[in-house]
Amino acid sequence: MEFFKYTLTNGIRCIFRRIKSPVAYCALTVNAGSRDEKPAESGIAHFTEHMLFKGTARRRAHHINCRLEKLGGELNAFTTKEETVVHATTLKGDLSKAAELISDIIFSSTFPAHEVEKEREVVLDEFNSYKDSPPERIYDEFEDLVFAGSQLGHNILGRKATVSKFRGEDIAAFVGRCYNTDQMVFSVAADIPESAFVRLADRYMGVQAPSLRAFGRRRPPGAGRLEKSLNRATHQAHCILGGPAYDMHHPRRNTLSLLVNILGGPAANSMLNVQLREKYGLTYNIDASYTPYSDTGILAVYFGTDKGKTALCIELIEKILRRLRTEKLTARQLTAAQKQFIGQLSISMESKEGYMLSAAKSELVYNAVDSPEVIYKKLLSITPSDILETAAELFGDLSILVYNGGGSYR
Repeated sequence: MEFFKYTLTNGIRCIFRRIKSPVAYCALTVNAGSRDEKPAESGIAHFTEHMLFKGTARRRAHHINCRLEKLGGELNAFTTKEETVVHATTLKGDLSKAAELISDIIFSSTFPAHEVEKEREVVLDEFNSYKDSPPERIYDEFEDLVFAGSQLGHNILGRKATVSKFRGEDIAAFVGRCYNTDQMVFSVAADIPESAFVRLADRYMGVQAPSLRAFGRRRPPGAGRLEKSLNRATHQAHCILGGPAYDMHHPRRNTLSLLVNILGGPAANSMLNVQLREKYGLTYNIDASYTPYSDTGILAVYFGTDKGKTALCIELIEKILRRLRTEKLTARQLTAAQKQFIGQLSISMESKEGYMLSAAKSELVYNAVDSPEVIYKKLLSITPSDILETAAELFGDLSILVYNGGGSYR
């Protein structure tokens, strides 16, 4: 088996992969993100992630920050719209210290008032940094368009008005409501026996009392096709075309992932890169992405270009999308695309930490982790008709958001 699985009495699912390495990796993945916030809590999931490092019943912020770093290890975290992940990298002999520290900050953080005030300034400064990144900001504003009226639409940082009001008790209430043990996965990749992993999980993750998720997520309403232009003081124009896509459970999600890689994946031979960058020299940055969520998803094509070339870029992109909707790939084209995508996935799996985190999310969502061989078999079963039907369903009448640009970058 690629991963050994074990469930604690409190409901936390645990997965383990034995690797030959002096370095060990561990993480706790929590099924709680910005879409689980109430309207008055906008930004609290991300703020909570910051505050996990600011003090527990046993440690002050300084002790948390130094616990692994002084051993050469790392402790970090990130928040998405649906997850919060705390992860650590250490030498194998320090794995138990990492697991204990993650347990302490997840289950015993105290959110001291003076630390809340200090970290608030850090997060508010992060807002300013975010506004200075048009490629990042436009994705969030595009999701606001597509998922208008839902918590899935707003960006992870939230709003300054709400972040400015958070108190320690607000953070504790969010943790109490959303950090449920039946919504957690503890994952480890290390050169230790399975029996040692079980003892590690029992000792550090089994200490928390069981708690069950008491709420469900609401599927966002469809907004229909939209076009919007915004004036932004940026040198370039920035644009996204896209719309709703398949959720994590849709039978064609793998087909869409392959199709998006053909359209605008990271390789230089993607259709968008070949046409808009290599053939016409219209853009430096162009790509396509597919982000699945638990009950919906989003498809996006992004590019940045000179203001006067935006319309031509959109015309060329729509031409490529129309071809994918109406013309089947040949068997040879599809085989080459499958081989390329499988190669990319295989290389990405060489990152032991990345593979572990990906497996943890799979366990969280599907209660299962597919081996690479199973993943590749699913991709190789995709047919030209599958590609055509998926493109026909999703690649027509896409919404468009444009940052007009043409100003001074700031």
